Amino acid sequence: MTLTVSEAASRRWLIGEPDFRRLWLIGLVVFSVRWLEMLAVAVFAYQRTGSPFVVALLTMLRMLPMALFGALIGAAAERVERRRALVLVVASMLLCSIALALLAWSDALEVWHLALASFISGLTWTTDNPLRRTMIGEVVGPNNASRMLGPTVGGILLATLGIGGAFAVSVAGYLVAAMVALRVRHRNTAALSTAAGVLERMIEGLVLVRRDPRLSGTMVITVIYNTFGWPFTSMIPVIGQDNLGLGAAGIGLLASMDGVGAFCGAIAIALCAKPPHFARLYVGGVALYLLMLPVFALAPGPLLAGSVLLLTGLANSGFSIMQATLVYLAAPPEMRSRVFGVLSVCIGVGMIGFLHLGWLASIIGATWAIVTIGAEGLVALLLTRRWWRAVGP
Repeated sequence: MTLTVSEAASRRWLIGEPDFRRLWLIGLVVFSVRWLEMLAVAVFAYQRTGSPFVVALLTMLRMLPMALFGALIGAAAERVERRRALVLVVASMLLCSIALALLAWSDALEVWHLALASFISGLTWTTDNPLRRTMIGEVVGPNNASRMLGPTVGGILLATLGIGGAFAVSVAGYLVAAMVALRVRHRNTAALSTAAGVLERMIEGLVLVRRDPRLSGTMVITVIYNTFGWPFTSMIPVIGQDNLGLGAAGIGLLASMDGVGAFCGAIAIALCAKPPHFARLYVGGVALYLLMLPVFALAPGPLLAGSVLLLTGLANSGFSIMQATLVYLAAPPEMRSRVFGVLSVCIGVGMIGFLHLGWLASIIGATWAIVTIGAEGLVALLLTRRWWRAVGP
């Protein structure tokens, strides 16, 4: 991407701004730990229950709060002092991980504990768009290195120290994030909040998205990806163990390939993408992602499966980076927090996809369940063209 002198100077200023670096680091640490936890929970649950449906259900519970509370939290975020809220959110994640680590080390951890923790994690995840992303302005989401570090570290820890070791690292990660959050100096002025005011702002955000073709098209693509695309990641441990014969460390390495591809894609987008490319990267990324699902599910060996996940990571970088960018550019500055809240709801709708995939996997197996949702996603993409074609040229 070619930058003007003023744009280059602005970017150098952002990198040199301490609060920018702190908020970026919080995102990197929190999302790395979240991916670690998701892998650890999936492997533990599948080894304990042998049920793909339970594995999908635990990931679904992380998304349920987005669907239920995303728009409300987005509207409420405009009425709170965001730095204080960020500290409280990180502290709650820390306490949850401490509880899980203690249960794991005392050999008392059960699947229902993980289900409750997944829902709590989903609540904190729902705040990221309206809180941290709003605070760092033009930054368009967490660094994709988090998806390389989390699964790899998680797989190694599971293979060596068990799930207790994985959650011990979670505690350490959240401690770092909490200490960094306490050092953030940025403050916003919190307006007086009333229930009526929050609900009014939530409705305004929903109405804006409905009326603006760019925003509504972006949300449609988000729903398709999160319903038919992303759920397959919950089956990576199942495919890795049952089809490819991998242990916990191998599954962690396999899952990290998606993050490697996403990281490389993010660098390529930063260097080469220009505004006329944004919509094509967004829609094309989802199409390529869905096309790769059957190839991954039917891969006869780890090498091909890992190579396919590199491609899904590249495709995902186009989708995820452009998602936040397109929403940020289309939403009026004074309503961005509200619109990001609506975006969280659209992400949360993907919980239906996790339930659907888990149900299919319990009937026809994980392999053909992934093939099926990939095909369904491509059909949904074709049928909704009239909504998303307004996103860009």
